[in-house]
Amino acid sequence: MNKNHSIIGIVLCSLLLLGSMVIGDGRTLMFNLEGLVVVIAGTLGATFISYPYHALRVALRVAVNSYRTRVPTAKEIVDSLLHLSMLSKIDGLLALEDGGDRASVLFLRRALSMLVDGFSVDELRDTLYTEIHFFQQRRALQERVFRHMAILAPAFGVAGGVIGLVGMLAGIGDTGVILRTIPVALTSTLYGIILAYFVCIPIAENIHSRTQEELLIHKLIAEGVTLIGQEYNTMRLQTRLQSFITPHERDIQNMSIKEIRERYEELKNSRLDR
Repeated sequence: MNKNHSIIGIVLCSLLLLGSMVIGDGRTLMFNLEGLVVVIAGTLGATFISYPYHALRVALRVAVNSYRTRVPTAKEIVDSLLHLSMLSKIDGLLALEDGGDRASVLFLRRALSMLVDGFSVDELRDTLYTEIHFFQQRRALQERVFRHMAILAPAFGVAGGVIGLVGMLAGIGDTGVILRTIPVALTSTLYGIILAYFVCIPIAENIHSRTQEELLIHKLIAEGVTLIGQEYNTMRLQTRLQSFITPHERDIQNMSIKEIRERYEELKNSRLDR
C-alpha cells in the first residue's frame, strides 16, 4: 500500500468525521470523556487478558511498520535476481556474497547466504518455504489481534451505553442527572463503532494486504535463488520469474536475448576492470 495514500485517507476521513461531529447544535455532547474511557479501557483490558504482552508489542510494531516502510515491487526483485544470476555465471556462486551484502531485502540476503554456504537445492527450497510458512503464521496472529479488538470495541460501547442508562434511571426526577448520563449512553456506542471500524479493522486489513505483498516477494525470492543454484539460463530464469508479476509489468521489463547478452558483457567487463 502506498504510504502517501494511507496518510491522505487517514487525514481526510478524520476531518470528515470530526467535522460531522462539530456541525450541529449538539456538538458539545459528542465529546464525552467518561464514555471514551469505558470503551478504550475495556477494549485494551480485554485485549491484554487475551494475548501476552510480547504478542501485543510485536503486533503494534508490525502495524506501525506496515504504514511506514515500503515493500519492494516484484519487478524490482526480478531485476535483482537476473543481475545476481549473471553475476554467478561470471565469478561463481561465491560472488553472491557481495551481492547479498547489497541486497535490500533481509530474506534475499538470507537466501543468498545459504546458497553460498553450500546448501543443496532441496535443502534451500525446504528451508526457505518453511520460513515463509512461519512468517505467514506470525502475521496471521498479529492481524488477529486487531480483528479481536474490533470485536471488543463495539461490545464495550454497548457496555458504556448500559452504564449511562443505569445512571439515567437512578436519576429519574432529577433533570441534571439525566442530561449528564444520556451523552454517556449514546456516545459510548458511537466511540465503540468508531474504534472498531475506523481504527482496528483498517489496521488489520492493512497488515493482511502487506502480508500478501511480502509473501509474493518471499516466494519470488525463494524460486529465483533456487533456480540460480541450479544454474538456470538467464533467459529461462526471466521467463519463470515473470509468472509472479502482472502482464503489464512483464511487457515493460521483458528483455530480449540480445539485451541480456549486452548486460552480461557489460557486467563481465566491469568485473574484469577491478
